[in-house]
Amino acid sequence: MDLLNTLVDKGLRRETPTREEALAVLATSDDDVLDVVAAAGKVRRHWFGRRVKLNYLVNLKSGLCPEDCSYCSQRLGSQAGILKYTWLKPDEASRAAAAGVAGGAKRVCLVASGRGPTDRDVDRVSDTIRTIKEQNEGVEVCACLGLLSDGQAERLRSAGADAYNHNLNTSEATYGDITTTHTYADRVDTVNKAHSAGLSACSGLIAGMGESDEDLVDVVFALRELDPDSVPVNFLIPFEGTPLANEWNLPPQRCLRILAMVRFVCPDVEVRIAGGREVHLRTLQPLALHLANSVFLGDYLTSEGQAGRADLEMIADAGFEVEGTDRLTLPEHRLPGGCGSHHGAGCGAHEGAGCEAHEDGVAGASDSAPQAGEPRTDLVAVRRRGAGTDLAPNA
Repeated sequence: MDLLNTLVDKGLRRETPTREEALAVLATSDDDVLDVVAAAGKVRRHWFGRRVKLNYLVNLKSGLCPEDCSYCSQRLGSQAGILKYTWLKPDEASRAAAAGVAGGAKRVCLVASGRGPTDRDVDRVSDTIRTIKEQNEGVEVCACLGLLSDGQAERLRSAGADAYNHNLNTSEATYGDITTTHTYADRVDTVNKAHSAGLSACSGLIAGMGESDEDLVDVVFALRELDPDSVPVNFLIPFEGTPLANEWNLPPQRCLRILAMVRFVCPDVEVRIAGGREVHLRTLQPLALHLANSVFLGDYLTSEGQAGRADLEMIADAGFEVEGTDRLTLPEHRLPGGCGSHHGAGCGAHEGAGCEAHEDGVAGASDSAPQAGEPRTDLVAVRRRGAGTDLAPNA
């Protein structure tokens, strides 16, 4: 297919595809999906080999958010039966982080619900970052605390944070349809604040909220313009008790096409499979590793994920290897001082899914075989273990 050959050549040269080419990837048929995966896989392997970076989420403060993001189980007015608790103490957060590190995670993502941190919250998270770094040698820490005020990103960096996550989530044109309590511009501003403070910026999207192909391409091109080091791709989990509970628009093949489009547009960036992979990719998750070079290990913020051991087995069985702390995630030209780069390596996650991962998880299989296109509510399980509970985490 001429389109795919062109996109591979552009990806190896770090050349941006046209909007028409990106839209054409999303429009390919299910018959061509393996060709699409194979083509985008060439770009992924060129820049990242067969390494898979593991990231681990720690939900520092769960629920009771004053924002009205329609996709989020922690939103204002949410009826989802999620865990609700106030701030974890630094030692509690460090113990939760240690479970992920022991499972192979290279990065710990510290997430807290809310519009954004107060200065006291920044002090609290700074203490947590220092504790985690003291007790877990070599770990990277990403913070995901919502909208940042002036000076807060610098304070987090001084405390030892490596990255900051804040997702754009969807296109500017449709942002007001999913959130009214803050704006798309607010999110862009926070990503820029992270950049300016010298933090590795992480910003991604949520697919499956009823958006068009044009919206998906718009947000990915906007992300390319912001130039984050990491782009988490979240697949909406229609959590009962949220306004988007009936949005089931993501068969596995569409998820693969979305990931491939992101890889072609952002060829040398850490593309992370974030919230919702178990629910929407399901048995095709191993194919997604040919497109993304990063995943979350174990559970998410308010929902349960695939067992950590199963994640590691999937990576090994697919012929990939877990990226160790002795390896740099990003290509050399994207590192500080590298040709054409101005930020650090790696990234984290925040609310809504992957860290915008508020609404993803797995539960037991249903008694009868599901039909194609059928909503898989059986795969959505509220997290009842790990941070904020007395039960061991899944890592």
